[in-house]
Amino acid sequence: MPTTKLKDLANCIEAQQFDAAMLKELFVVADAMAEVKPGSEASRMLQGFNMATLFYEPSTRTRLSFEGAMGKLGGGILSTESAGEYSSAAKGETLEDTIRTVEGYSDIIVLRHFTAGAARRAANAADTPVINAGDGPGQHPTQALLDTYTIYNELGRLENLKIGLVGDLANGRTVRSLASMMTNFKNVSFYFIAPDVVKMGRDIKDELDEKGVKWEESEDLLGVASEVDVLYQTRIQKERFGDRLDEYEACRGIYNIDTAVMDAMRKDAIVMHPLPRLDEITTEVDADPRAAYFRQARNGLYVRMALLKVLLKV
Repeated sequence: MPTTKLKDLANCIEAQQFDAAMLKELFVVADAMAEVKPGSEASRMLQGFNMATLFYEPSTRTRLSFEGAMGKLGGGILSTESAGEYSSAAKGETLEDTIRTVEGYSDIIVLRHFTAGAARRAANAADTPVINAGDGPGQHPTQALLDTYTIYNELGRLENLKIGLVGDLANGRTVRSLASMMTNFKNVSFYFIAPDVVKMGRDIKDELDEKGVKWEESEDLLGVASEVDVLYQTRIQKERFGDRLDEYEACRGIYNIDTAVMDAMRKDAIVMHPLPRLDEITTEVDADPRAAYFRQARNGLYVRMALLKVLLKV
């Protein structure tokens, strides 16, 4: 269940922690973070605090976004990018012991892990705030926050929306988290466009059903593109297939966004992508003003600055 007020937030573990009021309050803070100037009083608000980024999976955008957010607010950064390989986890240390040790050096921990549920385990072990920066195929709540913030900035509303989710919906923690978060708003509906082997999981479909949110599956990307306000593309994640490379190759390239898809879209719709992309959005699309994915990535800095401020009670 959501925390009653944003100020009471102790950790950021899953999208379901946030309700509409909390999101709107956080986005006001994010707007203010976008205005922070180097050398200003605001740029020193986290001076004296340390943030540990503990990443057991590769990351560029998420890790640098968090570290950039902490740096822009004057805080210190303790970073490890390949914790599974270079930390004591390689010696067999449990996640809980790692967290209890790292919190002795830091005031807040940002964790990315390859196992769903790892962030919850970390939060249960820690006395300092823990932020889930992605746990396997489970959740990626800060991506959902920045995605929701981007939709609001781009379209000016979070209600009365049709959203198309495309690509690896089974393993895509970004789309799973976004679907959960958008249930906070009225008259939001979803189209799921994915190859059979990576269709949206039953758990998310059940959550949408329980909350009365309409969804349907479709194989017609062009048809969906003409209907939606947001077309959210994702990469087919090779790393989630293990040795099932034949399934990966069969999935890849089925649903791509190109100029034909853009021509089908409404003029006031947007295209989003959590990045990195491979070939699922052609580079010709980048020049289209409806291509919001690089603005989306930049918004992650402001949302994560806001979240650090809120969790550190500054």
